[in-house]
Amino acid sequence: MPTGDHPRLDDVRIRHLELIQTLVTRMDNNSFLVKGWSLTVFGGMLAYAVGGEHGSVVLVSFVPVLAFWLLDAYFHHHQRLFRRLYDRVRRADAEVEPFALDVTPGRERTGVLKAAVSPSLSLFYGGLALSQAATLLFVL
Repeated sequence: MPTGDHPRLDDVRIRHLELIQTLVTRMDNNSFLVKGWSLTVFGGMLAYAVGGEHGSVVLVSFVPVLAFWLLDAYFHHHQRLFRRLYDRVRRADAEVEPFALDVTPGRERTGVLKAAVSPSLSLFYGGLALSQAATLLFVL
């Protein structure tokens, strides 16, 4: 046994952890892309609304921001679930089948709506919503 109380991880478990880490990275990348698209759509719609003084466009622009917020929360939620799976697989007493990607045991402590109100998402999308509200007041 190596130094300390931690046993060495076998190759199968290491590959399993790498697979899970790839999924966590993919969820993080998806979240980044969603934020980029939300800023693009948000900026375009507000520029159009302010340029032509179309208050209705500002009102309609709340819908894509909410949709992007929920989509980002979905990715954030799944990223958390895969991180919990990673934590279960890395333990010496892990009873996770090799290469299993079932995240069901981690679901009981989190949800998409809980992810949506996390500080990282609520500050970003809440800031967009506040900007929209300020723009609405400006246009009207």
